[in-house]
Amino acid sequence: MKSGNSAKWKRQALRSSWVSADGDARAAVLPASEPGVFLVRQPVKRIVEQGWQACGPFEWLALGYLGATSCLCIIFAANLTHPYRLIGAQALASAIIVLLASIQVRTAASDPKGERFTTGWWQFWRCWYPHLFFLFCFEELAYLMTLVTPHWQDAHLIAFDHWLTGVHPSVWLEQFATPGRNEFMQLVYLSYFTYLLIVGGILYFRREWQAYWSVMTYSMAGYMIGYFMAMFFPVQSPWFAMAGWWKAPLVGGPITAIVNFIEYCGRVRGAAFPSEHVAGAVAALWGAWRFRRWLFWTMLPVFLFMCVSTIWGRYHYIADVLAGMATGTLGYLMGSRIMDRRAALHPQSLPVTRESG
Repeated sequence: MKSGNSAKWKRQALRSSWVSADGDARAAVLPASEPGVFLVRQPVKRIVEQGWQACGPFEWLALGYLGATSCLCIIFAANLTHPYRLIGAQALASAIIVLLASIQVRTAASDPKGERFTTGWWQFWRCWYPHLFFLFCFEELAYLMTLVTPHWQDAHLIAFDHWLTGVHPSVWLEQFATPGRNEFMQLVYLSYFTYLLIVGGILYFRREWQAYWSVMTYSMAGYMIGYFMAMFFPVQSPWFAMAGWWKAPLVGGPITAIVNFIEYCGRVRGAAFPSEHVAGAVAALWGAWRFRRWLFWTMLPVFLFMCVSTIWGRYHYIADVLAGMATGTLGYLMGSRIMDRRAALHPQSLPVTRESG
């Protein structure tokens, strides 16, 4: 009877958390008890070990990115104003990730039927914190843009765009600007925030955990590649580097006002190359291609307009868009390899979908 209950705990932990081979081991290794009791009674070392065991591929990439960035902060500390504050923030983010993963796995293992509110609560945050993590990393780039290379590289991309098209694209597009067109372009520009939410949301509510975490891992890999490229090749964006080249600001309606407000509050000077807008959208599109082909074809036209809107709105160069497509695709290939290799090494790690009946 005891072994039967243990098997149920393992099965529920897998369904509520990572669908990976380690998930089965984690449910067995981590004792089934309330998170609060666990945190009070267990030695710190064991907490760290069990938290580490609770992590999956997405967390490995996220923690690897934070660790590598902290190392760069130490090596190039002379280029930073407050290097140890950044390292401290990254250490705190790492601790939160490990702690969240550990608590979620434990609550799933201790509640086989998923009856408690806390089980769903921690499952929700385990699945959706990646979106907040991406935002944290992007905003942190404001302090890391000249970490490795202390000079802006916009002149190279301005020259590339002119060589490629014979004009300066964002300046040339100004002749077509009208309030209505500006509103449309800003609307599709905002659509970036929905790609991963839509793809991930469908997989989440269908309880297709392997597919869900695959898409998150694609995104993490794509963003990670783009963040490192931005540190080594800092680009401000046309908004800063080409200020004064346009005759007038883009005028529109409420959508334009919303975008301007978001840009005012969260704009990062730099991080333009590659376009994380494009990279993140491409990673999500690849996830749709693999797991929901109809959704890919639905989102593709909006994505293409979004690429144009990044140039229309003076946020990016054409080179940024092309590099974003490349890094998003590399993220998909890298993430797929990670997820597939884990499944190949651990045959019991099969996609778990919502049970019928």
